[in-house]
Amino acid sequence: MTSKFDMRRFMDRNDNILMLLLLTVLIIVTMAYATDYRFLRPGNIESITFMFPELGLLSIAMMIAMLTGGIDLSVIAVANLAGILAGVYFQRTAPMPGEAVTFGAELFRVSIGILIALTTGVCAGAFNGLLITRLKITPILTTLGSGYLMTGLAVVLTGGPAIIGFPALWGAIGNGKIPLGSLVGLPDYYDLAIPFAIFLVIACLVAFMLSRTAIGVSLMLIGSNPKAAVFAGLRTVRMTFYSYMLTGVLASIAGIMLSARVSAAKSDYGVSYLLQAVLIAVLGGTNPAGGRGTVLGVSIAVVALMFLSSGFQMLRFSNHLIDFIWGAFLLLVIALNALRNHKR
Repeated sequence: MTSKFDMRRFMDRNDNILMLLLLTVLIIVTMAYATDYRFLRPGNIESITFMFPELGLLSIAMMIAMLTGGIDLSVIAVANLAGILAGVYFQRTAPMPGEAVTFGAELFRVSIGILIALTTGVCAGAFNGLLITRLKITPILTTLGSGYLMTGLAVVLTGGPAIIGFPALWGAIGNGKIPLGSLVGLPDYYDLAIPFAIFLVIACLVAFMLSRTAIGVSLMLIGSNPKAAVFAGLRTVRMTFYSYMLTGVLASIAGIMLSARVSAAKSDYGVSYLLQAVLIAVLGGTNPAGGRGTVLGVSIAVVALMFLSSGFQMLRFSNHLIDFIWGAFLLLVIALNALRNHKR
């Protein structure tokens, strides 16, 4: 028995990884040429590292829902509601003008805000999970309905406009840096963005859970063959319920990052992220019918799509045209994956 890493075996199991890496390189080269190499400026790469984690976490959440053969269309609504509820708390506990605020007090407020946001994600995921596993409602209808429900609640809480008044320490979650570059004498745009560092930690934890724990293996088996999973003694109802709770938590973390980056929260922030999260999950090798998906594939797909989106913005493509391209790209990827699976 050997622990030596077998690259060929890894690529056979993850045949989309090489395709994604080649696609990412192609996008970088194309966009660099089309934008007169403005695309490769450190400032542009730095801005991507601040926006990348939100979409990355939402895409991983979508992948987890797809592993069981489901989908979660409420992730954006959960993210926005989590940020709004935290914002309501911050408004209610804001210090009086001129009142001195200690770092300890501010840290306590931010910690409570994070707890409120995470609790929102847990409750939203549990709500979706109960409807899907106990009432046997189709996941697409369940999450579509719950998404509208939570968006409506968010509008009621804010009255429509964005809610503001977030603490500066909360903003550091979305805009702060870890001074790695400064420590070795490099410019500050070589520092590590805090949102990106958080994403790396969470992505590694989720990848470990899916590949090295009973929950992850169970989710894969449930998506591959639900009937066989039942006969194998797997607790399919419980595992599916857990998967939607996890998607809710990941969505709430994305909501924390989004509200921290813009120092505001609104019911319709990040609406375009929903289509992109589905596209990225499928492009990353996730089977919409369940049973297959990797965090690595999704992460590479996020990088590719973020580079592509940044290039489109530099080329001044309209948002409507970009949405059209995303939709066409999604249909193309699904068609190619279906053709490849048919040939197998």
